[in-house]
Amino acid sequence: MRRAVQRERNKNYYRALHVPLWVWVFFILPGNLTYALYARGPDARHLWWLVAVVAVCAWRGYVGRLPGCEFQPYVTHWGLDQPNLWYRLVCYTAAWIDLLVPFTLNALGLLLAVATGQWRLADLYRWLYYPLAAAIVLATVFDLTPRARRSTRNEGAERAWFYVAVWVVVPAQLAAWAAWRLGWRLGLQPVRLAWVRSAAFFGVAILVAWLGIAERLPRTGRYLDAPDEALPNGTPETPLDVVES
Repeated sequence: MRRAVQRERNKNYYRALHVPLWVWVFFILPGNLTYALYARGPDARHLWWLVAVVAVCAWRGYVGRLPGCEFQPYVTHWGLDQPNLWYRLVCYTAAWIDLLVPFTLNALGLLLAVATGQWRLADLYRWLYYPLAAAIVLATVFDLTPRARRSTRNEGAERAWFYVAVWVVVPAQLAAWAAWRLGWRLGLQPVRLAWVRSAAFFGVAILVAWLGIAERLPRTGRYLDAPDEALPNGTPETPLDVVES
């Protein structure tokens, strides 16, 4: 048996630090707003959406209804077959959309730019963002989305694949952005710049994916051990002092 965590309750600072993460997840969830933010800068829509997201996430985090913001850990043992919580399904589905959909669209945009010399990312966001997001939601409905399944039984492996995705997506897109800035300063022509950006994007993605699959990055270790202990009393929504009493 392998315990997932050793602590019996989450410290307040640990809970508070997770709130900004989920604010970011839900803030960038609307694809049209996010693309407009990066293309033209913020406007009133972004301000009002950010205010709404901060208010809801602060409230849900305060009452322990966001992943990582619970009063005590929910997944205490790898392999424990217990029902997943509805807010975990919602939050991790949104996180997968944020990770996979922009990454896929950026990859397609780079390939089109290499082939045609034209940057069509605006059209890709317009045509494909919400259909791809809907596909991930549908995967959750059919119990296929890692960390957003009905049971936490495979959390030890699903958490690892989630962090592999985080490690791949973030550095690859930063590398493509850095290549764009460098190429722009060097005065590269569009096609050559597209090749440089594609090399940076796919090169970093492949390298980091290999490191993640090989479990050489933090939180990418996969655990499949089934526990032989009973689930501790209480739920993550319940403060520990209430559980003890």
